[in-house]
Amino acid sequence: MPCLNARVSDGRLPVRRRWIGWTIGILLTLLVLAIGWVTVRGIGAVDNLQQVAKGASQLKQSIGEGDLDGAEPIADSIARNAASARELTSDPVWHAFAVLPWLGPNFRAVSEIAEVADDVSSDAVRPLLEVADDIDLSSLGFTNGVIDLAPFAAIEKPLGSASASLAAADERTKRIDADATLPPLADAIREMRGSVTQAATVVGSLHGASVLLPTMLGGEGPRTYVLAMQNNAELRSSGGIIGSIALLRAEGGRVTLENQASTRDFPALDVPLPLSDTTVALFEDRPGRFLQNITSIPDFREAGETIAARWVGRFGGQVDGVIAVDALVAEHLMDVTGDLAFGPFTATADTVTSILLSEIYAAVPDPTVQDDIFALAASGLFSAALSGGDPQALIGALADAAGEGRIRIWSAHEDEETLLAASALGGAIPEDADGVSHVGVLMNDGTGAKMDYYTRASIATAVGTCDGEATTQVRVTWTNTAPADAATALPPYVTGDGFYGVPPGTVRTLIAVYGPEGATPSHVDRDGAEDGVQTAMLGERSVVQHEVLLAPGESTTITVEFQGTGAGERLTEVLHTPLIVGPELSRDTLRCAS
Repeated sequence: MPCLNARVSDGRLPVRRRWIGWTIGILLTLLVLAIGWVTVRGIGAVDNLQQVAKGASQLKQSIGEGDLDGAEPIADSIARNAASARELTSDPVWHAFAVLPWLGPNFRAVSEIAEVADDVSSDAVRPLLEVADDIDLSSLGFTNGVIDLAPFAAIEKPLGSASASLAAADERTKRIDADATLPPLADAIREMRGSVTQAATVVGSLHGASVLLPTMLGGEGPRTYVLAMQNNAELRSSGGIIGSIALLRAEGGRVTLENQASTRDFPALDVPLPLSDTTVALFEDRPGRFLQNITSIPDFREAGETIAARWVGRFGGQVDGVIAVDALVAEHLMDVTGDLAFGPFTATADTVTSILLSEIYAAVPDPTVQDDIFALAASGLFSAALSGGDPQALIGALADAAGEGRIRIWSAHEDEETLLAASALGGAIPEDADGVSHVGVLMNDGTGAKMDYYTRASIATAVGTCDGEATTQVRVTWTNTAPADAATALPPYVTGDGFYGVPPGTVRTLIAVYGPEGATPSHVDRDGAEDGVQTAMLGERSVVQHEVLLAPGESTTITVEFQGTGAGERLTEVLHTPLIVGPELSRDTLRCAS
């Protein structure tokens, strides 16, 4: 008998089930609309950013050619596209997709890039164009070897604004996790990051110049500077052994070469100059006794002061600062000044490095004559740069060299030194900041010869967790590319001829690796095995130094892991000794060695 309470179905779903179905349908519809919305806006934003990148390249070319009329509409186009990209990627729907797993980092990255592009356009490009409009781009104040110091006061403020904006943009782009995005976007992020870093370095250097040059070039009275020229074929921490040295005088914007000397004028001191504990721990007292070894000192604030003391101790007088440049600065400058004749050589920008760091030793066996030729090359290039080069191009060449760490400046005047030490030009070991750590690799020759012309390096960093601890790993691979018959094929002056106990053709190198501030080494190995090392402290940084001997064709890999304060930061920057061929830098996935 049928149940009296049974209900006859009318073919409709219960109200609750219908409500759930409607809700799911509405949500699916909204999701489809949202996906369509962000897709359309994303396509538009990417197109805008591509136009920004294209315009930035055109703007650089126009400004470099002094075409301000052409630069103005390009800047306007960059501003419109950057603002549009920012607007398209800043609405609530876009931000909602940015919090999703897996896809979220891509949305966040596009939004952050758009914001950076818009900020750089409004806060850096415009001030820079104003500067360009206020100064004669055809001369940049150079007239017959004299630099007009007056315009620097006018351009200092807008350059400062642009520099601050670019520095902030540089930090923001470095914080974008490119590794978490899709490959095409990751490539675009890295490309933009490189462009922003380059612009920040150049504009920062120009701003520093606008602040410092009026006084450092003798605007308030004569100044004297020691110019130390480093030879990268025999490596030292800041570039190379001091091969020749000179005194410059600056007065009223005119720079003249007052005196030149060689290392023969600076015999070893019986009583070394005072050195920091770090320097002594790594290199004993040699930098305090030998002029050639002063640039082994890791921090140029100490090295510059020591070079000045050696000059004053030998020649007397007063020194207002020290400028150290390595041999590859000549290559940068000769791209502008053209060919240079010195001694028996005529060099081009493409050949000057090989002549100065390799060929000269076979062609001119006498070290005394070599020193004379180096002095001729230095004075000839100095004269050509001051009198015959295009000022715009010269500043660009110097900025490029400074960006590679090939120019370091120390000032005896405290206010100037404070500004220099905070810039790349100061050669100081930088301080770590919140979320940003620095590690470094220093190479110093122990062969007593010029074999570093044949050395090559690669440096890889990785961050993550090992044994539950935040870890920063630095892996350095060092290779001797000299020919197999280097012992007989290369001049004795290049190989050292076994004078310091190193077989001819073999390279002996001190390789020091320092970690983030506060971190300590938790694992050290060389080619997977334990190896004897020196340890020291560089301020708050731990330093581990290996002594490496490599025969022709040999290679070795040093791995150091740091744990503790400052370790494991995703944004870890690498500093290194400027080499003849820059090291291959890479970021790896952490594979714990410990």
